[in-house]
Amino acid sequence: MEAELVALATAGAAALVQQMVQESWGPARERLARFFSRGAADPDTVTAELETSRAELLEAQEEQDEEAAADVLAEWRVRMRRTLRDDPEAAAELRTLLEEIAPAGAAGTTTVVHNTISGGTQHGTVIQAGTIGQVHQGR
Repeated sequence: MEAELVALATAGAAALVQQMVQESWGPARERLARFFSRGAADPDTVTAELETSRAELLEAQEEQDEEAAADVLAEWRVRMRRTLRDDPEAAAELRTLLEEIAPAGAAGTTTVVHNTISGGTQHGTVIQAGTIGQVHQGR
């Protein structure tokens, strides 16, 4: 599978998981169920699978179980990749769907992050940050 489609599948799965925890999940769920049910899958079955994953994700958030949340993301990333591999026309539909359910720069969007600390036992404070201070380029 070409890199562009892998990136699209990854972005699609991340948007799907982000939408699962939003109050606006219902309309997104219906659109995603139609997307995944293209071909032979039953939309009601796909909807049930999405709801099962949503329940697992909400439970993982409540219990602060990052591994379980990552499992939900991985499951749908694989499913996205298979859908794109099996139906090349699905890429255009997925791009449109992503623009509708998770527009770029939309307020309130979240990002799923998985962090790993390696190199032995950590006895001190570990700080995670997106950006600290300002980045100066071109000086």
